[in-house]
Amino acid sequence: MKKKSAIVIGAGIVGLATARALAVRGYSVSVFERNEQAVGASVRNFGMIWPIGQATGPLFERAMLSRSIWKEICTEANIWHDEVGSLHLAYHDDELQVIKEYVEINHSFRDCHVLDAKATLAKSPAVNPYGLKGSLYSSEEMIVESRVAVGQVAKYLAAKYSVQFYWNTAISKIEYPEVYSGDRFWQADEIFVCSGADFETLYPELFLKTNITKCKLQMMRLVSQPNEWRIGPSLCGGLSMIHYPGFQVAASLPALRKRYEEQYPVHLKWGIHVMASQNGSGELTIGDSHEYGLVHDPFDKQFINTLITDYLHTFANFKDWQLLQSWHGIYPKMMNGETELIKEIEPGVTVINGVGGNGMTLSFGLCEQFFASR
Repeated sequence: MKKKSAIVIGAGIVGLATARALAVRGYSVSVFERNEQAVGASVRNFGMIWPIGQATGPLFERAMLSRSIWKEICTEANIWHDEVGSLHLAYHDDELQVIKEYVEINHSFRDCHVLDAKATLAKSPAVNPYGLKGSLYSSEEMIVESRVAVGQVAKYLAAKYSVQFYWNTAISKIEYPEVYSGDRFWQADEIFVCSGADFETLYPELFLKTNITKCKLQMMRLVSQPNEWRIGPSLCGGLSMIHYPGFQVAASLPALRKRYEEQYPVHLKWGIHVMASQNGSGELTIGDSHEYGLVHDPFDKQFINTLITDYLHTFANFKDWQLLQSWHGIYPKMMNGETELIKEIEPGVTVINGVGGNGMTLSFGLCEQFFASR
């Protein structure tokens, strides 16, 4: 019996998650990527698999499913990963109150705990001790080096499942069951469009009619810390608690947000919340900001990077703050409250897109659930 075939357009994290979910179900899969490697939002992030950012319920379960798939792939393919957990740090009573409420509601569903200042400092030598009141510790967050791991996942899928990758091959037209790159064409039983850029190029009218925008985020990387010094868990300031929907269960969150609106109006205007993660070579990834619109200034704003680093200094003490790199990423995001866009364009052609800033955290789980339910 002949295998069913599928074409996936886009070799970012959503495309790879789609390819994996199809391959494990016996499909013969081909992935087409317009560049010689993934260079978009999938490689321009913290590398965080971040269940704590998702509200308890279906999205948290999806995040944990993604985490388990990431863990399986990283273990099999010998991809560096660090199950390091996370710390959300409190330097004011209202921040600590939100953390206590969060843990009270969630402790039976997640491995999360309120730590006092002493226990927090025992978890991470990078935490600023001055004025520290405590923290939220979660063990469930995991870090990969996304700019390396995404390419390694592609190689893993090729080796284990014989997924065929066509690099430097921009798909310019879809006429089911065929996809075209100039005069060349390929065909498959099913076609999946998994890149925001390709969705916009291939279906411009639908893209404009969809309640979707683009988010630009600015990020930086600091040099490898000396003497193999490690920060331990990824670190987050209080602003992250008003950014992630998982914290909306806390009754005190609106009051905290109100204080931030008065104290940090410029940070909130530019969507700044501040986090830090560490890769295997000791470099620190820090950020980020959020600007929304269909077209973005290609030049980064230095004052945003300054706001990020100044706020980071309030809760983190690193050994070496020397800047190694700065960059920005752009990802599509739904504007109607939906967490993803899965739309059948015509029989046999489906768009999977719009996971926003949660691609690393949710994509493997989303695609596994989608294909399992068909």
